[in-house]
Amino acid sequence: MNDFFRSLANSTATAVGSPWAFIVAVIIVMIWALLGPWFHFSDTWQLTINTTASMVPSLMVFLIQNTQNRDARATHLKLDELLRAVQGARLSFLSLEHLSEDELGRLEDEFSQLRSRRHD
Repeated sequence: MNDFFRSLANSTATAVGSPWAFIVAVIIVMIWALLGPWFHFSDTWQLTINTTASMVPSLMVFLIQNTQNRDARATHLKLDELLRAVQGARLSFLSLEHLSEDELGRLEDEFSQLRSRRHD
C-alpha cells in the first residue's frame, strides 16, 4: 500500500505541477462558464464548480504533503551523509530536527555570532 501511494503521490505531483495541468484547469473553467447560460446559471451549475473547487485542492494537500515529506527526508539523509563525511563536523547536528525550538534558537544565535565575528 505504501509503495502504491508513494508512486501515486509522485506521479500526481509531477502531473499537477505541469503547464498542461494548468491549461486543462483553465479549459474546464471556461467550459463551465460557457455552459452557464445553457443551465440558466442554476444552483446545480454553481454547485458543480464549487464542489470541484473545494474537493480537488483538499485531496491534493495530502498528496503534496507526502511528496514534500519524502523530499525533506531525502534531503536530511543527504546532509547527514555530508556531515558524517566531513572531518571536524559536529556529528551532533545529525539529528537537529529532533531539537526543541529553544535549542534550535540557541544554535541560530551561535551561528549569528560566528557570522558577525567573521565580518568584523
